Amino acid sequence: MILDENTAHKTAELLLQINAIKLNPQEPFTWASGLESPIYCDNRIILSYPTIRNFIVSRLAKPIEELFGKPDAIAGVATGAIGIGAIIADYLGLPFVYVRPEPKKHGRKNQIEGRLHPHANVVVIEDLISTGKSSMNAINALKQEGQAHIKGMMAIFTYGFEESEQAFKDEHLEVYTLGNYDILLKQAYKTNYLTESEVDLLKNWRRDPVHWNH
Repeated sequence: MILDENTAHKTAELLLQINAIKLNPQEPFTWASGLESPIYCDNRIILSYPTIRNFIVSRLAKPIEELFGKPDAIAGVATGAIGIGAIIADYLGLPFVYVRPEPKKHGRKNQIEGRLHPHANVVVIEDLISTGKSSMNAINALKQEGQAHIKGMMAIFTYGFEESEQAFKDEHLEVYTLGNYDILLKQAYKTNYLTESEVDLLKNWRRDPVHWNH
């Protein structure tokens, strides 16, 4: 669920402004999940633009206590949400941890990095929600290894796949985002970043990403 439509349009505008959105239907990107995609969203770029970074951090951080109550800690999903998650934790004056995709193979073999007290109330930060697998992987690690209570999740952007929305629904997890795919396409077309045919292509991809490039 987006926090509000005005913020969603502004988020889309800013992501397009710094070229965090890449479009390449001729040579599709391959995601970690194996999906082929004509579009790629790299929100790590936000960290290099202080004004935009501050906008994103404040819009994610300010509603947290109202939506979930005051958490004991903020957890970022590695690697994309480590930076933005740490800044949000600093903004709120809260401890921060981040969650690796899997435990390290050496040293202490941690999956959760940082000090997380058992039964802590945690809000998870994601930079990007696609299939939802990395988000759920992190949440499961926090609940099992970290013995945490997950209050909810905040993210910069979501593709709005049914797979991710169903996973969060099954988990009874409240998820809020600054932006989403539909508003991004509207903003991109409005600003001539995408043509009408490219918008149609991206809509078709979102309907069936698994079979889109076959």
